[in-house]
Amino acid sequence: MKEYRIDDLAREAGVSVRNVRVYQDRGLLLPPRRQGRSGWYSENHLARLRLISRMLDRGYTFATIRELLTAAQYGLRVEDLFETGDIGGRWGSIRQKARLTMAELRKLFGERTTAADIERTTELGALAADGEDGYSVRRPQLVQAASALVEVGVPLEDLLSLAEHVRADLQDVAQRFVGLVADHYLGTVGSERDLDPDKVREIATLINKVRPDANRVVQVLLAESMEQEIAKAIGRAADQLQTDE
Repeated sequence: MKEYRIDDLAREAGVSVRNVRVYQDRGLLLPPRRQGRSGWYSENHLARLRLISRMLDRGYTFATIRELLTAAQYGLRVEDLFETGDIGGRWGSIRQKARLTMAELRKLFGERTTAADIERTTELGALAADGEDGYSVRRPQLVQAASALVEVGVPLEDLLSLAEHVRADLQDVAQRFVGLVADHYLGTVGSERDLDPDKVREIATLINKVRPDANRVVQVLLAESMEQEIAKAIGRAADQLQTDE
């Protein structure tokens, strides 16, 4: 992927260097990749800059642009946000209450939310049954993200299916990382090796050390994939705006 210094990026996008920095300060443009004292911008930055310029020309405010770009991170269409009639309304404003009733959950996830939906949510670990008609929030970030996506029209049932698939995929990733250590010391399944208690403790310690490194690797690879998908979503939004002109 081609990279640009800030001067080259601004020239390609047809904006000033000052505006690039302003958009960055306003949270509209992600920071560049740092290498020593140099900052390097990617084609994703260029695509986003061109979209920002087009939206500003059409009279959108910085706040609205930021909300639309946030939506693009979830692969949503621009019109999905406008149809809610409440851009930025409850986004990020869900209170992380210790306990929610079924009625409160329906306010978050929509009136069509069923007991089966909530049961799937508890199986994913986001909620836990708490009393006869209550649920404690175990993972507030998951509940908040789900509510934001439901707010813009994504069905809760689809979100739950996606979450279940992602969890299964991540289980496979975790097994692979732990296997890097376990298979080296224990051998493949079916093989036998002589181990003493000290060696078992050593293996357990090494496996625990893998955890932060594995998290970093997954975050880096996921961030890279997200950038590619965000660029595609922004490209679709830009094409949509251009078609309307």
